[in-house]
Amino acid sequence: MKLNELHPSEGSRHARKRVGRGTSSGFGKTSGRGQKGQHARSGGNTRLGFEGGQMPLFRTMPKRGFKNINRKEYAIVNLADLNKFEEGSVVDFEALKAKGLVKKQLSGVKVLGNGDLNVKLTVKVNKVSEAAKSAIEAAGGTVEVI
Repeated sequence: MKLNELHPSEGSRHARKRVGRGTSSGFGKTSGRGQKGQHARSGGNTRLGFEGGQMPLFRTMPKRGFKNINRKEYAIVNLADLNKFEEGSVVDFEALKAKGLVKKQLSGVKVLGNGDLNVKLTVKVNKVSEAAKSAIEAAGGTVEVI
């Protein structure tokens, strides 16, 4: 097969609908817009959510909540994930990223207590849950909140 032999699959391409080109075309005269009325006019359409003057649904619903502009989002790491590290190693953001456990730092890294920890580690992260902290210390490791 050569580049000049490439062509689209049968039926995948359609000819453009040419409206207003005579009555025998099937789209002459009114060009498929019906007779008179709003939709027959140029620019005659309603905005999204317009219900013909009836109170729109989105206005009948109550407003709720807000977006906290000061929200902090942490990259989450569970205890079970920390078993990938060797005994006695230091676990910080760079080490976690190298192992592929976190993608980006966000507001920092938080360790949660899901799973079991079998290795002694020095963990240097931004936040640690109480369960995770006690599990790390029970395994003989240390936790440093930075």
